[in-house]
Amino acid sequence: MKKLFSVLLILLIVCSCASNKNKGSFDGKDRPSSRGKLQVIDSQLCGADGKPVVLRGISGNGIPMVDRYINNDTFREISEFMGANVFRLALYTYGVGTVGYCTQGNKANLKQSVENGVEYAKNNDMYVIIDWHVLDEGDPNRYIEEAKAFFDEESAKYKDYDNVIYEICNEPNHIEWKAIKEYAETIIPIIRKNDPKALIIVGTPDWSKDVDVAAEDPLDFDNILYTLHFYSASHKQEFRDKAKKALDKGIGLFVTEFGITSSNGDLPLDIEEADLWIDFLEENRISYVMWQFSKVGEASAVIKSDVLKTKDFVIDDFKTAGTWLIEKIAENSKK
Repeated sequence: MKKLFSVLLILLIVCSCASNKNKGSFDGKDRPSSRGKLQVIDSQLCGADGKPVVLRGISGNGIPMVDRYINNDTFREISEFMGANVFRLALYTYGVGTVGYCTQGNKANLKQSVENGVEYAKNNDMYVIIDWHVLDEGDPNRYIEEAKAFFDEESAKYKDYDNVIYEICNEPNHIEWKAIKEYAETIIPIIRKNDPKALIIVGTPDWSKDVDVAAEDPLDFDNILYTLHFYSASHKQEFRDKAKKALDKGIGLFVTEFGITSSNGDLPLDIEEADLWIDFLEENRISYVMWQFSKVGEASAVIKSDVLKTKDFVIDDFKTAGTWLIEKIAENSKK
């Protein structure tokens, strides 16, 4: 009897620990299993049922930096422990030096990692953003032929998936909205040929901050959202004002990247300003994805640099950025 009691006590403790690990985060709301394929109605992100959806999640760094985390165990942690309902796969086009998809990177390996990530997100009931991570090259038209081929292939592959979102240019810079719009007008029909109902996110000028400029001359497509990026120590009320102008003009926004740091992804932190940003996003039902799920030596990375694990995370494995995000997701997903 004592032995049976001991076994039962151990099982009770294990179940209690597992329950406490996920308490307050994962609640099953706004997931592919419950909301289906997403759509935009009157500039608001909605589920297949036509009711509003807010996605709250995290982005990986470039694929080579986070490939160790592209596995089912880690995606389960992101979904259940962190409570995220969306993960962003950042595929650098130019990259750093020559490691980008379009600059001598191994296309087959990089694409396979993205495709693995889509499946792991699906397995763990998360939406996934396939991010064509334009950055150092500035102009998305520079590698437009590669973009056309990539999005044609991926949209054909995932046309029947409910959880896939396409982000066709991350942070255009040193380029006018007209050129970005022309790029989008080329890429969007390629995706829509394969997946007529695909949700597509389009980058905006000045590292995706000038959403008000895009709002003056929006794209003539359905199911489109426009990218807004911010880092709270660098981008404050002025940029929320720009976002409000865009919303007032009638376009929908999606924050596919943000941080509680400076715009370089590192110190200083500004949590007070980050809280104001989240309040603004929640008030306007704008989805948001934090940069970055990795353990690089930057303040924006959510995992501590000395943490080697890829599963069984505990809260002490996370830096301030990570614990703050977990708290915000738990707090706001209950609304």
